[in-house]
Amino acid sequence: MGSTVTEATDPWCLRPGESARLLRGHPWRRFVVLGDSVAEGLCEPVDGYPDLQWADRLAAELRAVQPGLAYLNLGRRGLRAHEVRAAQLDPALAFAPDLALVVCGGNDAFRTGYDPDAVDAELTAMIIALRDAGADVVTVGMFDVSHSPAVPAALRAGLGERMRLLSARTARLAERLGTLHVHLTDHPMVADPSLYSSDGRHGSARSDAIAAAETLRVLGAQLSAGRAAR
Repeated sequence: MGSTVTEATDPWCLRPGESARLLRGHPWRRFVVLGDSVAEGLCEPVDGYPDLQWADRLAAELRAVQPGLAYLNLGRRGLRAHEVRAAQLDPALAFAPDLALVVCGGNDAFRTGYDPDAVDAELTAMIIALRDAGADVVTVGMFDVSHSPAVPAALRAGLGERMRLLSARTARLAERLGTLHVHLTDHPMVADPSLYSSDGRHGSARSDAIAAAETLRVLGAQLSAGRAAR
């Protein structure tokens, strides 16, 4: 995978000092990640971008402000939403997080038999349990991987429709359940080939850098709103 820019010059990535400003005084001490391969981190290397996946980037930036931050990533590749809940929710709750990232449903949407209501139910169960335990929860509308050049042309329209449906429904859940939501599906770079890995299913180091920047900006906006309300 190649790119005509590097992270230092990429207009969609963090600028020097931006993360420290966004996260200044953040309250989080225990960060847990639940999900599939996007959570686990399978980004393909791109010249000019560190080989550091999305959730690890978030933990590093959070820890730079709060050095004692505890971090647990439960993400595992290949899992569907019901498998994420079954395998990861209890360990996540046992970790006693105050910040949780939940990212799954993509493996469901890759299937033509994708059941939006079933995925919604699994996400709802995880979000409510984590919020009831005192965690701020981050949900995600993922990049629409149907734009990947590695996706066969005959599959692209159907996959794109399902990915956008998953994103829209997750956004509605986020609004209803009060999560911090990161919307990447309509990002201006979503159709850029450099965002996707050669397997047609995952992102690149560039997509993870952009996703991390967007996530930190959502966290920063929440912190800023909280400071303004005091």
